[in-house]
Amino acid sequence: TTAKVVTDKWRGYAPLMKDYNIEQKYSAGGKNFKEMHIVIMQLKSWLRAIPTHVSKWHVQRYFDEFCFRINRSQFKETIFHKTIERMVAKKPIYQQVIKQHVSV
Repeated sequence: TTAKVVTDKWRGYAPLMKDYNIEQKYSAGGKNFKEMHIVIMQLKSWLRAIPTHVSKWHVQRYFDEFCFRINRSQFKETIFHKTIERMVAKKPIYQQVIKQHVSV
């Protein structure tokens, strides 16, 4: 599958254009990408709140946690619903089967 990515005209994206389907547009001072700039500001604010230095070694882990937290905050109304849907869609697991896997 391929996805079309729309970005601003930042030069850092140019090398990626040979490998990805990227369309660049002028951001008009951030007006064209309002939601993206809001998330970027939230990320920067969240990183500043971390009491220790953000090392290059751990930056991906910090970003993963940020993404988890922002997704959790935006979709918390559906988390219970999705959990119930997944439980209903799966075959039941009976206590005897669980006991067999747990006992060593």
